[in-house]
Amino acid sequence: MLPRVAAAAERLVWAVGTLGVQPGDRVLEIGCGHGVAVSLVCERLDGGRVLGIDRSAKMIEAASRRNAAHVAAGRAAFQVAALHEADLGDARFDLAFAIHVPVLLRGDPRRELAIVRAHLAPGGRFALPFQPLDPATTEPTVDRLARLLEDGGFTAVERHVAELASGRAGCVVARLGSCPS
Repeated sequence: MLPRVAAAAERLVWAVGTLGVQPGDRVLEIGCGHGVAVSLVCERLDGGRVLGIDRSAKMIEAASRRNAAHVAAGRAAFQVAALHEADLGDARFDLAFAIHVPVLLRGDPRRELAIVRAHLAPGGRFALPFQPLDPATTEPTVDRLARLLEDGGFTAVERHVAELASGRAGCVVARLGSCPS
């Protein structure tokens, strides 16, 4: 495997591992790209379902091909849309995540967070795993994202930092609702 491909695979496996996916979870991935994380999430589902959205039709086409068996089994679905354009209807998710944090921060983060909040089930989780180009920015980015989520109405914010073979990675996981007792 090429070093960049191996690093990306390691990052995605770690990122999905931080999500705490449960077998029956209803999951939303924002900015799903080629659908690698969707595939990893589907492996953890038994009765759950994942929706991957991405603004790129090419990415959704690739994700759909990669996950054809999961789509056929009803475990995965895809939609070409940015979060603020997605047709989520009255869907409620137990978990939403965006591995590529800039997907969330490109436009109006408050608007994007409001959309996520509106579509999370009570007690739902929102996770932002990432791996910066400069490892020295990991902790400051974790802190910045945690503040953004807290300011956006999320609670019980957890901060994670890990040393991967490909470099330092971070993840912020927040819950909708009150902090657990």
